[in-house]
Amino acid sequence: MPNARVILIAGPTASGKSALAMTLAEKLGGTVVNADSMQVYRDLRRTTARPTPEEEARVPHRLYGHVDAAENYSVGRWCREVAAALDETAAKGRFAILVGGTGLYFKALSSGLAAVPSIPAEIRAHVRGRLADEGAAALHAELMRRDPLTAQRLMVNDRSRICRALEVVQATGRSLSDWHREGLPALIEPQRAAKIFLTCERKELVARIETRFAAMLEAGALDEVRALAARKLDPLMPAMKAHGVPWLIRHLNGEISIEAAVAGAVMDTRRYAKRQHTWFRNQMKDWPWAPTEDGQKALESQLAGL
Repeated sequence: MPNARVILIAGPTASGKSALAMTLAEKLGGTVVNADSMQVYRDLRRTTARPTPEEEARVPHRLYGHVDAAENYSVGRWCREVAAALDETAAKGRFAILVGGTGLYFKALSSGLAAVPSIPAEIRAHVRGRLADEGAAALHAELMRRDPLTAQRLMVNDRSRICRALEVVQATGRSLSDWHREGLPALIEPQRAAKIFLTCERKELVARIETRFAAMLEAGALDEVRALAARKLDPLMPAMKAHGVPWLIRHLNGEISIEAAVAGAVMDTRRYAKRQHTWFRNQMKDWPWAPTEDGQKALESQLAGL
């Protein structure tokens, strides 16, 4: 696949990534490919600000809303699916425009990924049952004995990652650290792809986050979350932790006002945006950064040089 026809657009939530991807897809003849770990869930179109049906009709989109909220979607599965999407796009002679805020997806795309096998449902259920009964600290202590390298990288209250690491040990007899030494190859050569991390001045980004959440509520996010809550899924499932979902569920349960739910969701999203900045700065040091309004020009300049 010719990497000169691959465009990577990352940035913090609400920074204007999707709008830029749409603009380039229409101008260059491209397919927009999802690189956001929450926008894969079909239950969360409004709550994750997924492209609208009208936008999806304007240009081809791939890997959006194709996963049920009851599934634990993984970066490994995304790698397999995005490989097929890249092949399909290349065969049609279109640009593949990957857009999203999940840094690990872009890292795996350009650097490869540990080939951890899938975890049987019964093992996952057993570990999560223990989490409910014993608490995260007890499971972290066990992980420290069985996979100290991984345990040392995790906070004691990082329930999801602690469970994941223990599941791997139980299912495979090998530590997650061992699996990370053997991986899937990179899918692209990063030096031959146009890429950008969009940035926003802090006050502007906060305003964008607040405006977007208000628009999501106006579009029916509360009803969407009500339907999701009615499914009684494991609260540790990724879809149940999407920004805004836990806060809106608390409101629907009568625990807090809608104003408190909105404030909590916006604060969580702001903190996540800050972590996105930090992650990309530390993990993707070769990526150019540009203000949102300069992103198109910066990418077109890179494409001209490839």
